[in-house]
Amino acid sequence: MGSAPVRCGPVPSNVRAMTSRDPELKKDLDAAVQTRKELGDTYESEVVDSFLEKVGQRIDSTVDQRVRRQLAEQQLVLGRRGPGGPPAGESRGPGPAFGLAALSLVLAVPLSAVAATQAGLPGLLVCWAGIVGVNVCYAHAGEFRRLRRRSGEGSDWE
Repeated sequence: MGSAPVRCGPVPSNVRAMTSRDPELKKDLDAAVQTRKELGDTYESEVVDSFLEKVGQRIDSTVDQRVRRQLAEQQLVLGRRGPGGPPAGESRGPGPAFGLAALSLVLAVPLSAVAATQAGLPGLLVCWAGIVGVNVCYAHAGEFRRLRRRSGEGSDWE
């Protein structure tokens, strides 16, 4: 009474690729095939289930490693960013300075008309000097606040 012949077709390419990259998995597959040959059809499903369990554990281990690696990379990116800020060289939008500049230009039209009508060229120059002055002061105040935060002097409201 000999053992039943193994009914295996060609090995799928994805299984060949997996076993070529993981010599331990190749050993497990060879052991499963050898066990199947020795035990015959009676224990085939148990042998296959055992091998699939090992493959599942390998997949879980690989996925866990990849997730840990990605989390570590994200932590590095967040560390470069600083608490709550965008990464260096990256912004989240135009920002308040752009908003003030846009508002200044919108309001400059009627202010210029009134200043030119009431006081002529000197009035127009004073009007525009005021608009430019407000924008310059706001821009420098923002830089000053950033420098204070970096130097650790606390909040602007102390």
